[in-house]
Amino acid sequence: MKEHLNIAIEAALEAGKAILEIYNSDDFGVELKGDDSPLTKADIASHNIIVAHLKATDIPVLSEEGKEIPYEERKDWKQLWIVDPIDGTKEFIKRNGEFTVNIALIDNQITQLGVVFVPALGELYFSTIDNGSYKVNVDLQNYSVEDLVKEGSKLPLDREDKTFTVVASRSHMSPETEAYVNEMREKHGEVNLMSKGSSLKLCMVAEGKADCYPRFAPTMEWDTAAGQAICEHAGFTVLDWKTKAPMLYNREELLNNWFLVKN
Repeated sequence: MKEHLNIAIEAALEAGKAILEIYNSDDFGVELKGDDSPLTKADIASHNIIVAHLKATDIPVLSEEGKEIPYEERKDWKQLWIVDPIDGTKEFIKRNGEFTVNIALIDNQITQLGVVFVPALGELYFSTIDNGSYKVNVDLQNYSVEDLVKEGSKLPLDREDKTFTVVASRSHMSPETEAYVNEMREKHGEVNLMSKGSSLKLCMVAEGKADCYPRFAPTMEWDTAAGQAICEHAGFTVLDWKTKAPMLYNREELLNNWFLVKN
């Protein structure tokens, strides 16, 4: 697990470097995919770097920007990596910094390891099922993966403001989410509403900055797997709204049900 974690962190950081080069340029090379979601040169560059690193593990990779892999092939995978080369491409294009690199290791549909890197902020979240979840700041010009793993702060962190805080999507706020926030106001009185893009919302709960994250809008497995690992290994639950059980991965249908992240 330690070796796999180091490989995943190195993959995320190297991908982050390539992403930032394009982020700081004038040419994102934006295209529209079949579902009208945006694709940039940075998505493709990140995908290629991550897959090259993960190849050393001999574990198959399911990536948002990879080829379509039929369930007939995937269903026999006991282990797999689930990757989103850039989660929050819309945030990347807006240049608001709220995009992440997501890498998760799944075993028998359950999260074993998660890495979420925020290139624009130099923030790295990582976790394993055995050792918990951590956060560390990264200098991309000078780092050692082994040192980063040693220096990480264990999650969740303490927070001074104990006001009940809900984190929600910056780009996909739904009426159902607004209704849930109002329900929390009735239950807890004052409620802070925090808006974030990408898997940062999951990380906000794992870090302790938010108390829950209701997601009553579409997501895919690669949007959530790494963030779910960070949350679960920090002691939180990512509850499938339909099954009322923790979300599982490498399903036949890669579209997630609604879910709720909570303590």
